[in-house]
Amino acid sequence: MKNFIKEFKEFALQGNVMDMAVGVVMGAAFKSIIDALVEDIINPLIGLAFQTDLSSVVVNLPFDITLSIGHFISTIINFILMALVVFMIVKTLNKFKHVEEEVEEEPSKSDELIVLEEIKELLKESNK
Repeated sequence: MKNFIKEFKEFALQGNVMDMAVGVVMGAAFKSIIDALVEDIINPLIGLAFQTDLSSVVVNLPFDITLSIGHFISTIINFILMALVVFMIVKTLNKFKHVEEEVEEEPSKSDELIVLEEIKELLKESNK
């Protein structure tokens, strides 16, 4: 049991897991912003066509069956917006990662290499 707890602790405190936990918390917070945007701004604007809020648009079928079409469309809009935001974040992070790789410095020459290059130049000059 102690070994299990130790392994779990090592796993839980790894950088990737902590990054993922922060991402989940940030995603949940951002989801509430997207939900508010869709429910409070987009649905009423789209609802102008139906003369009611989009989320309250329903289709009544026989046998007391009600399809909440408006709520379903709102959920699709939420998904598309969240997917767009995640795509933009990942694209931006990949761009930063790619720039970091390009910025890596060229390895500096060792003292021995510099001396050898000087000797090489001197030999070239003496052979002329």
